[in-house]
Amino acid sequence: MSDSLTAATLTAPCEAPAPSPRQWSYWRFRVFVAAWIIYASYYFCRKNLSVVMPMMARTSSYGTFDLAHLVFVFSLAYAAGQFLAGIAADRFGPRLVACGGGLLSAACSAGMAIPGPHWWLLTLQIGNGLGQGCGWSSCLKMLGVWFARRERGTVMAWWGTCYVLGGFLATVFATFVATQIFLAPGLGWRRGFLFPAIVLAAAAVFFGWRTRSSPQDAGLPVVEDATQSDTTNAGWWATAKNPEVLILAGMYFFLKITRYSLLFWLPLYLVQRMRYTEQWAGYTSSLFELVGFLGTLIAGYVSDRLLNGRRYPVGAVMLFGLAAVLLIHPVLARLGPVAMAASISMLGILIYGPDLLMSGAASVDAVSSGQAARALGIVNGIGSLGQLISAYAVASIVSWFGWDQLFSFFVVCSVIAGGLLTLRWNKGAAQAVENL
Repeated sequence: MSDSLTAATLTAPCEAPAPSPRQWSYWRFRVFVAAWIIYASYYFCRKNLSVVMPMMARTSSYGTFDLAHLVFVFSLAYAAGQFLAGIAADRFGPRLVACGGGLLSAACSAGMAIPGPHWWLLTLQIGNGLGQGCGWSSCLKMLGVWFARRERGTVMAWWGTCYVLGGFLATVFATFVATQIFLAPGLGWRRGFLFPAIVLAAAAVFFGWRTRSSPQDAGLPVVEDATQSDTTNAGWWATAKNPEVLILAGMYFFLKITRYSLLFWLPLYLVQRMRYTEQWAGYTSSLFELVGFLGTLIAGYVSDRLLNGRRYPVGAVMLFGLAAVLLIHPVLARLGPVAMAASISMLGILIYGPDLLMSGAASVDAVSSGQAARALGIVNGIGSLGQLISAYAVASIVSWFGWDQLFSFFVVCSVIAGGLLTLRWNKGAAQAVENL
Protein backbone atom coordinates (compact mmCIF):
# COMPACT_ATOMS: atom_id res chain seq x y z
CA MET A 1 0.00 0.00 0.00
CA SER A 2 2.71 2.45 0.97
CA ASP A 3 4.73 1.59 -2.15
CA SER A 4 1.75 2.19 -4.42
CA LEU A 5 0.92 5.45 -2.63
CA THR A 6 4.49 6.61 -3.01
CA ALA A 7 4.50 5.75 -6.71
CA ALA A 8 1.20 7.56 -7.24
CA THR A 9 2.54 10.59 -5.46
CA LEU A 10 5.67 10.64 -7.59
CA THR A 11 3.77 10.25 -10.87
CA ALA A 12 0.93 12.63 -10.06
CA PRO A 13 1.15 16.00 -11.82
CA CYS A 14 2.02 18.86 -9.52
CA GLU A 15 1.39 22.53 -10.08
CA ALA A 16 4.51 24.59 -10.72
CA PRO A 17 5.18 27.28 -8.13
CA ALA A 18 4.48 30.85 -9.16
CA PRO A 19 7.62 32.72 -10.22
CA SER A 20 8.97 35.17 -7.71
CA PRO A 21 9.22 38.92 -8.42
CA ARG A 22 12.98 38.47 -8.37
CA GLN A 23 12.79 35.97 -11.25
CA TRP A 24 10.66 38.36 -13.28
CA SER A 25 12.98 41.29 -12.62
CA TYR A 26 16.02 39.21 -13.52
CA TRP A 27 14.66 38.02 -16.85
CA ARG A 28 13.06 41.30 -17.87
CA PHE A 29 16.24 43.19 -17.08
CA ARG A 30 18.43 40.86 -19.14
CA VAL A 31 15.97 40.95 -22.06
CA PHE A 32 15.83 44.76 -21.98
CA VAL A 33 19.61 45.15 -21.79
CA ALA A 34 20.30 42.60 -24.53
CA ALA A 35 17.69 44.19 -26.82
CA TRP A 36 19.19 47.63 -26.16
CA ILE A 37 22.71 46.43 -26.89
CA ILE A 38 21.91 44.61 -30.12
CA TYR A 39 19.91 47.46 -31.62
CA ALA A 40 22.57 49.99 -30.66
CA SER A 41 25.13 47.67 -32.24
CA TYR A 42 23.11 47.48 -35.46
CA TYR A 43 24.16 51.09 -36.00
CA PHE A 44 27.82 50.11 -36.08
CA CYS A 45 27.18 48.56 -39.51
CA ARG A 46 24.80 51.35 -40.55
CA LYS A 47 26.64 54.54 -39.65
CA ASN A 48 30.09 53.38 -40.72
CA LEU A 49 29.33 54.08 -44.39
CA SER A 50 28.69 57.79 -43.73
CA VAL A 51 32.04 58.06 -41.94
CA VAL A 52 33.96 56.20 -44.65
CA MET A 53 32.34 57.99 -47.63
CA PRO A 54 34.74 61.01 -47.62
CA MET A 55 37.72 58.62 -47.62
CA MET A 56 36.20 56.56 -50.42
CA ALA A 57 35.64 59.72 -52.47
CA ARG A 58 39.24 60.85 -51.93
CA THR A 59 41.19 57.60 -52.34
CA SER A 60 39.05 55.33 -54.53
CA SER A 61 37.61 57.70 -57.14
CA TYR A 62 34.03 57.24 -55.97
CA GLY A 63 31.86 60.07 -57.25
CA THR A 64 28.84 61.59 -55.53
CA PHE A 65 26.39 59.43 -57.44
CA ASP A 66 28.47 56.27 -56.86
CA LEU A 67 28.09 56.90 -53.14
CA ALA A 68 24.41 57.70 -53.61
CA HIS A 69 23.93 54.28 -55.23
CA LEU A 70 25.37 52.62 -52.12
CA VAL A 71 23.01 54.57 -49.85
CA PHE A 72 20.03 53.91 -52.14
CA VAL A 73 20.38 50.12 -52.36
CA PHE A 74 20.91 49.96 -48.61
CA SER A 75 17.76 52.01 -47.96
CA LEU A 76 15.71 49.94 -50.42
CA ALA A 77 16.82 46.66 -48.84
CA TYR A 78 16.29 48.11 -45.35
CA ALA A 79 12.68 49.04 -46.17
CA ALA A 80 12.01 45.58 -47.61
CA GLY A 81 13.76 43.95 -44.66
CA GLN A 82 11.36 45.57 -42.19
CA PHE A 83 8.34 43.90 -43.77
CA LEU A 84 10.08 40.52 -44.23
CA ALA A 85 11.44 40.53 -40.67
CA GLY A 86 7.99 41.28 -39.24
CA ILE A 87 6.58 38.15 -40.89
CA ALA A 88 9.59 36.05 -39.90
CA ALA A 89 9.61 37.24 -36.28
CA ASP A 90 5.95 36.22 -35.86
CA ARG A 91 6.63 32.80 -37.34
CA PHE A 92 10.07 31.89 -36.02
CA GLY A 93 10.40 34.14 -32.98
CA PRO A 94 12.12 37.53 -32.52
CA ARG A 95 15.19 36.02 -30.87
CA LEU A 96 16.17 34.06 -33.99
CA VAL A 97 15.35 36.86 -36.43
CA ALA A 98 17.16 39.65 -34.58
CA CYS A 99 20.22 37.46 -34.01
CA GLY A 100 20.24 36.20 -37.61
CA GLY A 101 19.78 39.70 -39.02
CA GLY A 102 22.68 40.99 -36.95
CA LEU A 103 24.97 38.22 -38.15
CA LEU A 104 23.93 38.79 -41.78
CA SER A 105 24.59 42.52 -41.51
CA ALA A 106 27.95 41.90 -39.83
CA ALA A 107 29.01 39.40 -42.50
CA CYS A 108 28.13 41.80 -45.34
CA SER A 109 29.88 44.72 -43.66
CA ALA A 110 33.00 42.64 -43.11
CA GLY A 111 32.85 41.60 -46.76
CA MET A 112 33.11 45.26 -47.78
CA ALA A 113 36.61 45.26 -46.31
CA ILE A 114 37.63 42.96 -49.18
CA PRO A 115 38.77 44.95 -52.24
CA GLY A 116 36.45 44.50 -55.20
CA PRO A 117 34.50 46.28 -57.94
CA HIS A 118 31.66 48.68 -57.31
CA TRP A 119 28.98 46.05 -57.95
CA TRP A 120 30.49 43.96 -55.16
CA LEU A 121 29.92 46.75 -52.65
CA LEU A 122 26.39 47.28 -53.99
CA THR A 123 25.55 43.59 -53.51
CA LEU A 124 26.91 43.56 -49.98
CA GLN A 125 24.98 46.73 -49.17
CA ILE A 126 21.76 44.95 -50.21
CA GLY A 127 22.52 42.10 -47.81
CA ASN A 128 23.48 44.60 -45.13
CA GLY A 129 20.17 46.43 -45.56
CA LEU A 130 18.13 43.24 -45.33
CA GLY A 131 19.95 42.26 -42.16
CA GLN A 132 19.54 45.73 -40.67
CA GLY A 133 15.79 45.58 -41.27
CA CYS A 134 15.51 42.65 -38.85
CA GLY A 135 16.28 44.68 -35.75
CA TRP A 136 13.37 47.05 -35.12
CA SER A 137 10.35 44.74 -35.43
CA SER A 138 12.07 41.85 -33.65
CA CYS A 139 13.22 43.87 -30.65
CA LEU A 140 9.87 45.64 -30.23
CA LYS A 141 7.98 42.36 -30.53
CA MET A 142 10.15 40.84 -27.83
CA LEU A 143 9.64 43.79 -25.49
CA GLY A 144 5.91 43.61 -26.18
CA VAL A 145 5.58 40.06 -24.89
CA TRP A 146 7.86 40.62 -21.89
CA PHE A 147 6.21 43.83 -20.62
CA ALA A 148 2.53 44.50 -19.90
CA ARG A 149 0.59 47.12 -21.83
CA ARG A 150 0.46 49.57 -18.93
CA GLU A 151 4.29 49.76 -18.82
CA ARG A 152 5.31 49.37 -22.45
CA GLY A 153 5.20 53.07 -23.25
CA THR A 154 7.81 53.99 -20.66
CA VAL A 155 9.93 50.92 -21.28
CA MET A 156 10.00 51.39 -25.04
CA ALA A 157 10.70 55.11 -24.72
CA TRP A 158 13.85 54.45 -22.72
CA TRP A 159 14.75 51.54 -24.96
CA GLY A 160 14.47 53.93 -27.92
CA THR A 161 17.54 55.78 -26.69
CA CYS A 162 19.57 52.90 -28.14
CA TYR A 163 19.22 54.15 -31.70
CA VAL A 164 20.30 57.66 -30.70
CA LEU A 165 23.26 56.72 -28.52
CA GLY A 166 24.02 53.77 -30.78
CA GLY A 167 24.40 56.10 -33.72
CA PHE A 168 26.74 58.34 -31.74
CA LEU A 169 28.92 55.48 -30.51
CA ALA A 170 28.97 53.93 -33.98
CA THR A 171 30.12 57.19 -35.56
CA VAL A 172 32.89 57.72 -33.04
CA PHE A 173 34.05 54.10 -33.28
CA ALA A 174 34.01 54.04 -37.10
CA THR A 175 35.92 57.33 -37.20
CA PHE A 176 38.56 55.99 -34.84
CA VAL A 177 39.15 52.63 -36.55
CA ALA A 178 39.06 54.13 -40.06
CA THR A 179 41.60 56.86 -39.30
CA GLN A 180 44.05 55.12 -36.94
CA ILE A 181 47.03 53.28 -38.43
CA PHE A 182 47.91 50.81 -35.68
CA LEU A 183 45.51 47.97 -36.59
CA ALA A 184 45.59 46.46 -40.09
CA PRO A 185 47.25 49.53 -41.68
CA GLY A 186 47.09 47.95 -45.13
CA LEU A 187 43.28 48.04 -45.18
CA GLY A 188 43.02 51.83 -45.11
CA TRP A 189 39.41 53.07 -44.98
CA ARG A 190 38.17 49.47 -45.21
CA ARG A 191 38.90 49.17 -41.48
CA GLY A 192 35.71 51.22 -41.07
CA PHE A 193 33.75 48.23 -42.34
CA LEU A 194 35.66 45.36 -40.70
CA PHE A 195 35.86 46.36 -37.05
CA PRO A 196 32.23 47.58 -36.68
CA ALA A 197 31.19 44.19 -38.10
CA ILE A 198 33.02 42.46 -35.25
CA VAL A 199 31.10 44.55 -32.71
CA LEU A 200 27.70 43.72 -34.25
CA ALA A 201 28.50 40.01 -34.55
CA ALA A 202 29.47 39.87 -30.85
CA ALA A 203 26.26 41.73 -29.88
CA ALA A 204 24.13 39.32 -31.95
CA VAL A 205 25.66 36.30 -30.24
CA PHE A 206 25.16 37.96 -26.84
CA PHE A 207 21.52 38.68 -27.68
CA GLY A 208 20.87 35.09 -28.73
CA TRP A 209 22.47 33.81 -25.54
CA ARG A 210 20.79 36.17 -23.06
CA THR A 211 17.23 36.43 -24.36
CA ARG A 212 14.18 34.26 -24.93
CA SER A 213 11.44 35.05 -27.41
CA SER A 214 8.75 34.89 -24.72
CA PRO A 215 8.38 34.33 -20.96
CA GLN A 216 7.10 30.80 -21.66
CA ASP A 217 10.47 29.95 -23.22
CA ALA A 218 12.07 30.90 -19.90
CA GLY A 219 9.60 28.82 -17.84
CA LEU A 220 7.50 31.82 -16.84
CA PRO A 221 3.77 32.48 -17.37
CA VAL A 222 2.34 34.76 -20.04
CA VAL A 223 2.59 38.45 -19.18
CA GLU A 224 -0.71 40.20 -18.61
CA ASP A 225 -2.09 41.70 -21.86
CA ALA A 226 0.81 40.25 -23.84
CA THR A 227 -1.35 38.31 -26.29
CA GLN A 228 -0.09 37.85 -29.81
CA SER A 229 -3.51 37.45 -31.41
CA ASP A 230 -5.29 40.33 -33.13
CA THR A 231 -9.01 40.36 -32.42
CA THR A 232 -9.96 43.28 -34.62
CA ASN A 233 -11.68 42.68 -37.96
CA ALA A 234 -10.15 45.75 -39.57
CA GLY A 235 -7.49 45.05 -42.17
CA TRP A 236 -4.51 46.94 -43.53
CA TRP A 237 -6.66 49.02 -45.90
CA ALA A 238 -9.00 50.17 -43.14
CA THR A 239 -6.03 51.32 -41.07
CA ALA A 240 -4.40 52.98 -44.07
CA LYS A 241 -7.54 55.04 -44.68
CA ASN A 242 -7.47 56.42 -41.13
CA PRO A 243 -6.91 60.19 -41.60
CA GLU A 244 -4.64 60.40 -38.57
CA VAL A 245 -2.46 57.55 -39.79
CA LEU A 246 -2.15 59.27 -43.16
CA ILE A 247 -1.11 62.53 -41.49
CA LEU A 248 1.54 60.79 -39.42
CA ALA A 249 2.81 58.82 -42.42
CA GLY A 250 3.09 61.98 -44.53
CA MET A 251 4.87 63.78 -41.70
CA TYR A 252 7.32 60.92 -41.24
CA PHE A 253 8.05 60.76 -44.98
CA PHE A 254 9.39 64.33 -44.95
CA LEU A 255 11.08 63.99 -41.56
CA LYS A 256 12.97 60.88 -42.63
CA ILE A 257 14.22 62.61 -45.76
CA THR A 258 15.86 65.20 -43.51
CA ARG A 259 17.01 62.82 -40.79
CA TYR A 260 18.67 60.24 -43.05
CA SER A 261 20.19 62.86 -45.33
CA LEU A 262 21.96 64.37 -42.34
CA LEU A 263 22.73 60.95 -40.89
CA PHE A 264 24.62 59.80 -43.98
CA TRP A 265 25.92 63.02 -45.53
CA LEU A 266 27.01 65.28 -42.65
CA PRO A 267 30.64 64.04 -42.64
CA LEU A 268 30.97 64.56 -46.39
CA TYR A 269 29.41 68.03 -46.10
CA LEU A 270 31.88 68.99 -43.37
CA VAL A 271 34.83 67.78 -45.46
CA GLN A 272 33.83 69.17 -48.87
CA ARG A 273 32.03 72.38 -47.93
CA MET A 274 33.57 73.35 -44.58
CA ARG A 275 37.08 71.93 -45.25
CA TYR A 276 37.23 69.93 -42.02
CA THR A 277 39.64 67.04 -41.72
CA GLU A 278 38.07 63.62 -42.07
CA GLN A 279 38.69 62.84 -38.41
CA TRP A 280 37.27 66.14 -37.17
CA ALA A 281 34.28 65.81 -39.50
CA GLY A 282 33.45 62.37 -38.09
CA TYR A 283 33.60 63.52 -34.48
CA THR A 284 31.65 66.73 -35.12
CA SER A 285 28.86 64.94 -36.99
CA SER A 286 28.50 62.49 -34.09
CA LEU A 287 26.92 65.34 -32.07
CA PHE A 288 23.82 64.90 -34.22
CA GLU A 289 23.00 61.63 -32.43
CA LEU A 290 24.66 62.34 -29.08
CA VAL A 291 22.69 65.49 -28.33
CA GLY A 292 19.69 64.22 -30.27
CA PHE A 293 19.25 61.78 -27.39
CA LEU A 294 18.04 64.71 -25.30
CA GLY A 295 15.35 65.47 -27.86
CA THR A 296 13.61 62.13 -27.34
CA LEU A 297 13.41 62.70 -23.60
CA ILE A 298 12.33 66.35 -23.93
CA ALA A 299 9.53 65.47 -26.34
CA GLY A 300 8.30 62.58 -24.20
CA TYR A 301 8.31 64.42 -20.88
CA VAL A 302 6.73 67.60 -22.29
CA SER A 303 3.99 65.58 -23.96
CA ASP A 304 3.19 63.38 -20.94
CA ARG A 305 3.91 65.69 -18.01
CA LEU A 306 3.08 69.18 -19.28
CA LEU A 307 0.46 68.55 -21.97
CA ASN A 308 -1.24 65.49 -20.45
CA GLY A 309 -0.54 63.19 -23.37
CA ARG A 310 -0.98 65.61 -26.29
CA ARG A 311 1.51 64.72 -29.01
CA TYR A 312 0.77 66.96 -31.98
CA PRO A 313 1.63 70.39 -30.49
CA VAL A 314 5.00 69.06 -29.32
CA GLY A 315 5.82 67.54 -32.70
CA ALA A 316 4.66 70.59 -34.67
CA VAL A 317 6.54 73.14 -32.54
CA MET A 318 9.77 71.11 -32.68
CA LEU A 319 9.49 70.74 -36.47
CA PHE A 320 8.93 74.46 -36.99
CA GLY A 321 11.89 75.08 -34.70
CA LEU A 322 13.88 72.67 -36.86
CA ALA A 323 12.97 74.69 -39.96
CA ALA A 324 14.25 77.86 -38.28
CA VAL A 325 17.61 76.29 -37.33
CA LEU A 326 18.02 74.82 -40.82
CA LEU A 327 17.32 78.24 -42.33
CA ILE A 328 20.11 79.95 -40.41
CA HIS A 329 22.52 76.99 -40.41
CA PRO A 330 24.62 78.19 -43.41
CA VAL A 331 25.20 81.46 -41.54
CA LEU A 332 26.04 79.74 -38.24
CA ALA A 333 28.40 77.36 -40.01
CA ARG A 334 30.64 80.26 -41.01
CA LEU A 335 31.05 81.43 -37.42
CA GLY A 336 33.48 78.66 -36.52
CA PRO A 337 33.61 75.13 -35.08
CA VAL A 338 31.73 76.00 -31.88
CA ALA A 339 28.79 77.48 -33.78
CA MET A 340 28.82 74.50 -36.14
CA ALA A 341 28.73 72.07 -33.21
CA ALA A 342 25.87 74.01 -31.59
CA SER A 343 23.88 74.02 -34.84
CA ILE A 344 24.34 70.29 -35.43
CA SER A 345 23.36 69.60 -31.81
CA MET A 346 20.15 71.61 -32.15
CA LEU A 347 19.32 69.80 -35.38
CA GLY A 348 19.66 66.48 -33.55
CA ILE A 349 17.36 67.56 -30.71
CA LEU A 350 14.69 68.98 -33.01
CA ILE A 351 14.73 65.93 -35.31
CA TYR A 352 14.92 63.03 -32.87
CA GLY A 353 12.27 64.50 -30.54
CA PRO A 354 9.33 64.43 -32.98
CA ASP A 355 10.78 61.39 -34.75
CA LEU A 356 10.31 59.00 -31.83
CA LEU A 357 7.25 60.72 -30.34
CA MET A 358 5.19 60.79 -33.53
CA SER A 359 6.28 57.51 -35.13
CA GLY A 360 5.87 55.71 -31.82
CA ALA A 361 3.41 56.96 -29.20
CA ALA A 362 1.28 59.08 -31.54
CA SER A 363 0.95 56.25 -34.06
CA VAL A 364 -0.28 53.88 -31.34
CA ASP A 365 -2.68 56.53 -30.00
CA ALA A 366 -4.17 57.02 -33.47
CA VAL A 367 -5.94 53.65 -33.62
CA SER A 368 -7.35 50.92 -31.42
CA SER A 369 -4.94 48.51 -29.75
CA GLY A 370 -5.84 45.84 -32.28
CA GLN A 371 -4.67 48.04 -35.13
CA ALA A 372 -1.55 49.49 -33.48
CA ALA A 373 0.96 47.26 -35.30
CA ARG A 374 -0.62 48.03 -38.65
CA ALA A 375 -0.50 51.77 -37.98
CA LEU A 376 3.15 51.58 -36.94
CA GLY A 377 3.98 49.58 -40.05
CA ILE A 378 2.26 52.05 -42.36
CA VAL A 379 3.82 55.13 -40.75
CA ASN A 380 7.32 53.66 -40.65
CA GLY A 381 6.99 52.04 -44.07
CA ILE A 382 6.03 55.28 -45.80
CA GLY A 383 8.72 57.04 -43.79
CA SER A 384 11.25 54.59 -45.23
CA LEU A 385 10.28 55.78 -48.72
CA GLY A 386 11.52 59.21 -47.69
CA GLN A 387 14.73 57.60 -46.50
CA LEU A 388 14.92 55.80 -49.84
CA ILE A 389 14.91 58.93 -51.99
CA SER A 390 17.07 60.97 -49.65
CA ALA A 391 20.33 59.76 -51.22
CA TYR A 392 19.50 60.95 -54.72
CA ALA A 393 17.84 64.12 -53.46
CA VAL A 394 21.06 65.08 -51.69
CA ALA A 395 23.31 64.08 -54.59
CA SER A 396 21.17 66.00 -57.11
CA ILE A 397 20.83 69.19 -55.07
CA VAL A 398 24.51 69.28 -54.11
CA SER A 399 25.62 68.66 -57.71
CA TRP A 400 23.36 71.32 -59.21
CA PHE A 401 23.02 73.98 -56.51
CA GLY A 402 25.66 73.36 -53.84
CA TRP A 403 25.63 72.33 -50.18
CA ASP A 404 24.02 75.50 -48.81
CA GLN A 405 20.89 75.04 -50.92
CA LEU A 406 20.51 71.55 -49.50
CA PHE A 407 19.55 73.10 -46.17
CA SER A 408 16.90 75.20 -47.93
CA PHE A 409 15.40 71.95 -49.18
CA PHE A 410 15.37 70.62 -45.62
CA VAL A 411 13.55 73.78 -44.51
CA VAL A 412 10.73 73.00 -46.95
CA CYS A 413 10.52 69.39 -45.74
CA SER A 414 10.36 70.48 -42.09
CA VAL A 415 7.65 73.09 -42.72
CA ILE A 416 5.51 70.56 -44.60
CA ALA A 417 5.95 67.99 -41.82
CA GLY A 418 5.09 70.50 -39.10
CA GLY A 419 2.14 71.80 -41.09
CA LEU A 420 0.68 68.31 -41.37
CA LEU A 421 0.80 67.91 -37.59
CA THR A 422 -1.09 71.17 -37.05
CA LEU A 423 -4.10 69.51 -38.71
CA ARG A 424 -4.52 67.52 -35.46
CA TRP A 425 -3.29 70.23 -33.09
CA ASN A 426 -6.38 70.12 -30.86
CA LYS A 427 -6.53 66.35 -30.51
CA GLY A 428 -6.83 65.55 -26.81
CA ALA A 429 -7.09 69.21 -25.83
CA ALA A 430 -10.48 68.81 -24.10
CA GLN A 431 -9.31 65.77 -22.16
CA ALA A 432 -6.12 67.57 -21.17
CA VAL A 433 -8.13 70.47 -19.76
CA GLU A 434 -10.31 68.06 -17.78
CA ASN A 435 -7.22 66.45 -16.25
CA LEU A 436 -5.78 69.76 -15.03
